[in-house]
Amino acid sequence: MVNWLAILAALSGAIAVGAGAFGAHGASGQAQDWLKTGAHYQLIHAVAALVALRMEARGSAWLFIAGGAIFAGTLYLMALGAPRWFGAITPIGGAMLIAAWLWLAWVARG
Repeated sequence: MVNWLAILAALSGAIAVGAGAFGAHGASGQAQDWLKTGAHYQLIHAVAALVALRMEARGSAWLFIAGGAIFAGTLYLMALGAPRWFGAITPIGGAMLIAAWLWLAWVARG
């Protein structure tokens, strides 16, 4: 059986490393900051999704993946030239990440 969540978490980690590298070596100014922030959050939450899977908290894992994609993705898009109003979408991803952590805490309580 294919574990799509694990695959997506691994791909999310890979994208985060690539974005971070581009931010460190190929971007400057605000774009560099957006890439670094997006990569940082996306990488942490890719690992968190794997932890959530291990804890059998699949809903939390999905929120980590989706929230990380929305949060980091909007920052990456702005770094690549998308309109600044994309920044208004970023907090939706952040809210999803917070919800994922809360869900994980609920599962961990036993």
